[in-house]
Amino acid sequence: MVRVYYSDHFEKQAKKLTEKQQVKLAMTIVLLKENPFNSRLKTKPLAGKFIGIYSFRIERNFRALFKFLSPNEILLFKVGDRKDIYR
Repeated sequence: MVRVYYSDHFEKQAKKLTEKQQVKLAMTIVLLKENPFNSRLKTKPLAGKFIGIYSFRIERNFRALFKFLSPNEILLFKVGDRKDIYR
C-alpha cells in the first residue's frame, strides 16, 4: 500500500470541488493507495515541463496531479478541471 501526502494547495483546491466531486476524489484516492496504476484511475505520466509528474482521472474533465516521493510515497499537489490543471 502506498502512503499519500497532500499539499496545502491540493487541500484548498479539493475543498472547492462539489460534494459529488469530493466523494469521487475520496474513492479514487483509495484506489491510488492500493495501486497508483490501477486501470480505473487512468494514470498517465506527463511530459514537457511536467516530467516526473503523473495525473489520474477523477471524472471525465477533472484530474489530480501527483509525484512519487519514494516508491511507496505519493504527494498529491493539484486537483481541478483538466483545462486549468496543466497551467
